[in-house]
Amino acid sequence: MSPSDETVLEAENLTRKYAVGSLLRRGHVSAVDGVSLRLRRGEALGVVGESGCGKSTLARMLVGLERPDSGRLRYHGEDVTAGRRRDRHLLRAGVQMIFQDPYASLDPRMTVLDIVAEPLAANRSGTRASRRERVAELLDLVGMAPDMMSRYPHQFSGGQRQRIGIARALALDPKVLICDEPVSALDVSVQAQVINLLAGLQRRLDVALVFIAHDLSVVRHLADRVAVMYLGRIAETGDTTTLYDSPSHPYTKALLSAVPPIDRSARGRLTQRRILAGEPPSPVDPPAGCRFNPRCWLAEDRCRTEIPLLRPVDGRESACHLAEAALAEA
Repeated sequence: MSPSDETVLEAENLTRKYAVGSLLRRGHVSAVDGVSLRLRRGEALGVVGESGCGKSTLARMLVGLERPDSGRLRYHGEDVTAGRRRDRHLLRAGVQMIFQDPYASLDPRMTVLDIVAEPLAANRSGTRASRRERVAELLDLVGMAPDMMSRYPHQFSGGQRQRIGIARALALDPKVLICDEPVSALDVSVQAQVINLLAGLQRRLDVALVFIAHDLSVVRHLADRVAVMYLGRIAETGDTTTLYDSPSHPYTKALLSAVPPIDRSARGRLTQRRILAGEPPSPVDPPAGCRFNPRCWLAEDRCRTEIPLLRPVDGRESACHLAEAALAEA
């Protein structure tokens, strides 16, 4: 099912800072710095970038687990940024999260029945008998036998635990699922099963996904659009095919050049890989201008002083002064 034009979740200039250091030498880390995203009903949006670029912080803000320092978060057009009781209720019912580690996100003292029914009980939805029926439906939906609901998490494999986490996230029939690297803690043999399950649920339930991952191949398989993050900001965003086939931001080009090709005829492409110079700058003291400029092979004086804003470039949006030059590169 193709995504509609109806906006279900919208972030506008979200910013989140954390205090670091001692009382005598206090500093701040801008984990997310002015990120704007728009998610349509039934759409899958991939968010990629290096560790520490702010992906997980963004995910927690989108689901309401953290409040932004500034910016706006809207669910179905209603501002829920303030985190009031009504805002929390709207987000809890409409936006749910699938966590990275299925070993840590499930309470080992609770049965599968209690884990999956927990959102229903918290919302005082139905009787215990009706909640049990709903749990059986949800387990069947994620490919697990309903008679497993009396077991405990330690009796399941990692892939099965993640399916239980997905069932819990679906309990309130949300319109948006925030998936924070949901397969990175799983064996490679199990990852494809969980990814295909999420893709099938998206089509069947018409639910929107925000899929955060390191694995660019996974994102290409699942996402309709992709947003690339670097040091708390969006570097480039656009349609998946357009962005993967012709990236306009040097950072996106470097990320994609490191992905091993599936096609044998393209195996030699790794010899043309863009090797980035140096380590990522410290988020405590990010570079002036474009944050990617110390590692960018195209950087000019303008890049070191002027912050590039997201702008339309050949069918996508790119935060690069030299996006046209990057596109023209082989």
